[in-house]
Amino acid sequence: MKLDRITVDPEVCMGQPTMRGMRITVSIVLKQTADGMTKRDILTAYPELEEEDIVQALRYAAWLASEKVYSTPK
Repeated sequence: MKLDRITVDPEVCMGQPTMRGMRITVSIVLKQTADGMTKRDILTAYPELEEEDIVQALRYAAWLASEKVYSTPK
């Protein structure tokens, strides 16, 4: 899975995953998508983004949601 546009830097947005090191967090892109904004709407609101940024934000969310959770013995 290609996620080369998702970056994490403690100096940018307090270490939250961002799009290509810009101050646009993955969570902003995901929230706007969940709120019904289209790719075109998001690209208009954030002209510095590219369509592949949005695609990778969605892939990143899917990857996080698919992580397995293991219980630890008590």
